Amino acid sequence: MSPSSQSLSDAIAGLPEEERIILTMHYLRSMSTGEIAQILGAPERSVKAIIEQGKARLLTIMGM
Repeated sequence: MSPSSQSLSDAIAGLPEEERIILTMHYLRSMSTGEIAQILGAPERSVKAIIEQGKARLLTIMGM
């Protein structure tokens, strides 16, 4: 399977656990970065950075 034909769910499954969890919370559960930070006990800026890293990694995995 070429990277561009890989499904989004496969690409998400290929992310590191922390990125997968935070992206799922943010995009699939519609949680704000503040809510995620509070639940995880992490600084909000760290959550934002992980979201950006995860999005970039997804684009790479999917060949976009």
